[in-house]
This record gives sequence, C-alpha cells and structure tokens, in this order.
Amino acid sequence: MTTTNRIMLVDGMALLFRAFYATAMSNYFMINSKGMPTNGVYGMMKHLFTAIDTYQPTHVICCWDMGSKTFRNDLFPDYKANRGAPPEELIPQFDLAKEVVESLNIPNVGQAGYEADDCIGTLSRTYSEHSQVFILTGDQDMLQLLQPNVNVVLLKKGHGNYAEYGESTFVEEKGITPEQMVDLKALMGDSSDNYPGVKGIGEKTALKLLLKYENIEGILENLDQLTKGQRSKIEQDLDMLHLSRKLARIHCEADLDCSLDDALFYIDDEKMGAKFDELEFRNWKKNIVGM
Repeated sequence: MTTTNRIMLVDGMALLFRAFYATAMSNYFMINSKGMPTNGVYGMMKHLFTAIDTYQPTHVICCWDMGSKTFRNDLFPDYKANRGAPPEELIPQFDLAKEVVESLNIPNVGQAGYEADDCIGTLSRTYSEHSQVFILTGDQDMLQLLQPNVNVVLLKKGHGNYAEYGESTFVEEKGITPEQMVDLKALMGDSSDNYPGVKGIGEKTALKLLLKYENIEGILENLDQLTKGQRSKIEQDLDMLHLSRKLARIHCEADLDCSLDDALFYIDDEKMGAKFDELEFRNWKKNIVGM
C-alpha cells in the first residue's frame, strides 16, 4: 500500500531526558536571564529538527507522560518505584518543552493514567492503516509496535545517528517477532521499570524458550518438556509472569484522538522565532533549524 502521509510520532520524554543528560553531566544547564534552565529543551529541539530533516514527515505529533501514576502502578505498586525524582534543573523544563513544541504548531498529546508509549502505540495503530508512521524515541520497548507501515527510529549517540527498524529488519536482527518481545520481557523482567518477571530466567533462556514454543501459552503447555530448573522457576513465579506481561505490553487502546489536520507539519517562522528568542536560545538559526 502506498501512502503520501509520513507521520512522525515523537516520544517527548525520551528526547527531553536524552538532551538534558547530554549536557547536565558537565553542569551545563544553559540558565537564561530569567533564571530558567533550558539545556534539555534546546537539545530536544536539535534532535527534533535533525530527525524532521532526515525523515521529512508531513505530520508530527509529540506524546508525553501525564504524571507519574498510570494503570501499571494500580496493577503493581512497585512499577518504576526504583526511579528517583528528576533533577531540579529538569523539572521546569517539562512544561517549557511543551510550550516550545506548541510554538512549532505540533500537537502535544497525553492521557492521564497512561504513559507516552501507550499514546504512541494507540496513534500508530490508528494512522498506520493509511499512512507511513515513524516513531522517534530512545526506548527499545517501542520495538514491539513494529508492523507494516510502522518503523521505529531509535536515537543513538550524537545528533542524526539512528538505528531504524522495520518489522523485517527487527526479525532478522533479533530472531523473534515484535509481538514476542512482550513475552520476552515478561519472562526476564525489566530492571529499569522495576518488575521481576520470572526469577532466575535471563534473556538467553527466555529467547531459547520463545524460539522453541513461540509464546508464554506455548511454554506453559509444554512445561513437562522443560528442564527441572526452568519448570520450577516458572511454576513458582506464574502469577508474576502473567503480571509482568501486562506491564510489558504497550496499551494501544488509550482514549485519545488527534486529527491529522491538526498535526500537519507547518512552522510559522515568526511564532517559533519569538519563542526561541524569548528563551534566549543562542545561535538557534544555525544550531537548531539549520538556516
């Protein structure tokens, strides 16, 4: 199916965090005359414009987490409980980033109770029926969203360096399907999101089991074929296995909608310039927009 729409779904959190930490490590927070740190937002804009220049989308939407509590915390109170509070120089930049995105006429989208991933998943399912979708993120979890017409563009170190995945490149490289990624995480857990999966089962064993039995149902139907150790680990952590799967899966039915008319990529140079100047972005014409 050919389509003229090229829709870029931007993981606002991933870009902002990445940009912030790239300069925060050397205590370079770019504090302007109003006392506002802007390093994260400045770097985020650089990532955004570089990707837009590379992928030439016709439409752009930026997705955000809305608060720290989501349906996953209701399922498992310790979900992401291992994460400390964000640095104080980053906190005011969350709202600032949304203001700047808005000045580019790019819609900011989020849904209380869901993560940005869920919003991106929901919109990618809707749009991919008639358009080519590019998901711009630094988060490998998004690879489970790959399907025909949906590509994931992972940011790598520096600007303009990407690992781009389509469905077939993912299968070639990883040996499993995007759908199986959810079950892989359910088995091995995810230390960054703070859920355990099955204790004692790591990536290597989980991959082996999925290649042989396809999914968690297949593994459970063939418990008698597993080694004694594998079987007892899975039986002991059966409830956590099912729960981890719910936590790992990106929820693609969030209650949100963003009309493509609103997302048409068109920059009003005056509006953008006024915002960048107000925030005292230095050399933005050259460094961000590449004018």
